[in-house]
Order: sequence, then C-alpha cells, then structure tokens
Amino acid sequence: MSPFLLTRTLPEDATDAALRADVLHGLGSDPKTLPPKWFYDAHGSELFEKITELPEYYPTRAEREILLARAGEIARATGARTLVELGSGSSEKTRHLLDALTGLRTYVPVDVSESALTQAGEALAAERPGLDVHALIADFTGGLAMPDTPGPRLVAFLGGTIGNLLPAERAAFLTSVRALLSPGDALLLGTDLVKDEGELVAAYDDAAGVTAAFDKNVLSVVNRELGADFDPGAFAHVALWNPEHEWIEMRLRSLAAQTVKIPALGLAVDFAEGEELRTEVSAKFREEGVRGELAAAGLDLTHWWTDEKGRFALSLSTAG
Repeated sequence: MSPFLLTRTLPEDATDAALRADVLHGLGSDPKTLPPKWFYDAHGSELFEKITELPEYYPTRAEREILLARAGEIARATGARTLVELGSGSSEKTRHLLDALTGLRTYVPVDVSESALTQAGEALAAERPGLDVHALIADFTGGLAMPDTPGPRLVAFLGGTIGNLLPAERAAFLTSVRALLSPGDALLLGTDLVKDEGELVAAYDDAAGVTAAFDKNVLSVVNRELGADFDPGAFAHVALWNPEHEWIEMRLRSLAAQTVKIPALGLAVDFAEGEELRTEVSAKFREEGVRGELAAAGLDLTHWWTDEKGRFALSLSTAG
C-alpha cells in the first residue's frame, strides 16, 4: 500500500467561522446572496452526484468524454510527476488522468471536506502502489501552500467550478494558481461553454426536481449549523440565464412575506413575497475569454479541447 498523508491547513473552527461570516454578509446584502459552497454537506453532495447523472445535466459527461479522449495528450504535454487537484471531492474523474500519467509519483487532492479526502485518498493509495497521496484540507480560494513534491506539477481544476467565481474572484484565483507554478508546471482547467439558453436552463432546473432540492439544501445547512428557522417549502427554486454576464443564476424565491430568525447570529431577516436569494452563479465561457483571463494572470493557453458537441472545454496552460 502506498503512503497516504493528510494535512490540515484550515483551523478546526474555520468552516463555522466562514459560514457565519458568509450568512451575515450575504443576507445583509441587497440583493441577498449565499455562496454555493454551502450546498455541499453530506446530503448536498449526494444530491449533486444525482444531478450529474440526470439527462439534462451534460457537463460531467462532456468533461469525462474529453478526459477519456485526451488524457494521453495531457500526459505527453505535461510529463507530470505530481498532480494537484483543487476541489477534488471523490477524485472519481481524476482516475482517467492518474491512469494516463505514467510518470506520476504524487497526487495532492485539495478539498475542505476531511471525510471526502480521507475516503478517496485511502482508496487511491491502496489501489495504486508507488503513488504517494498527500491530501490537503484547505480552501483553494484562500491561497495555498503546496507540499514539497517532485516536478513537473500539473494543477487540475475540473468540473467548470471556476464558473462559480465572480470575475474579480476568478482573476484573484488564477493569479494565486500562477504563483504556485514553477517553470515546466501546468494548469488543466475545465470550463463550461456558452450555448443555447434552453439547454443551459434545463441543466440547472431539471424535470425531476433534484436541482431544486439541492438549491434548497443550503437553507437546511444554515438551519442545522446556525439554528435558523428557514422553511425550505416557503421558497421556490429558480434558474435564469443572464445574457449580459453569460452566466446561469440559481435563486430561491420567497413564496410569501416572511421573517427568518438566525439565533446564532442574533439576526432576523425579512423576505418580501417574491424576493429572491441568489445561491449560485455559474459562468459560461468562450475560448477567447478563457485565453484572456489566463493571460491576465500570467498563464499561456497552449491546448484547447472540447467534447464532440462543443459543450465543454478543457484547457492546458503554462506559466508565461
């Protein structure tokens, strides 16, 4: 069995402090917002796995198609001996890269979930003799300190998750990734692409209502962790395409005038009937836009791959 090491770079109470800060700031804003990272407790993660299997939700299948077709090219282009995956979760789709990167010595999954890292990391260490797995409990949006691992390194940020960051947040994130890269290192980035509005909205508002349950789960998280009294049934899930910003917005619309109490924060929050709480932005991209954002962070886009239908892209970039 290969070595498995788990390192915590977040304080034990960091998650609770971040949730309190996000709820206090977001519900005090106009319009009201909550960050999408709070969807993902154990139940939310299960719901998201179900979403990835829905017929309407194409991104996971499209990205997997590219990985299966291009993993060999990625391996040849990078020669990576270390793979760092940001927001690794279950590390399931990463296995295609692990299979192709024949010279790989170390895998560094990075996530805020200790349980997900432990489960995936221990399984991979057992399955792959000779692969060191050094998991990091960390928030990749807050700056990272990488362990000392052999280069070249490939940093992977998959799933189109970068679309959940607003433009200024994306710029800061890409700049922080660039700071991690040494000569010869590379970034593999997954981006969902601009396409027909109907196809986009359906992917975030499925007929079975799984995404609606996922959206409302953020209210259950706030209830459990902060003692709030949100009634998820008093909100409706809404998914809208914003053509100006070219992103999907997920919102929760209050079905009646109501006041929500959050005792842990000493807060009472009023919602008017029809008022909407934004829970996620999911930006969609064009190749020229991705190239420009990477360049602004000091990264040169060298490879661009899409699935057969041109719905999703993986790009490979190096430090400029």
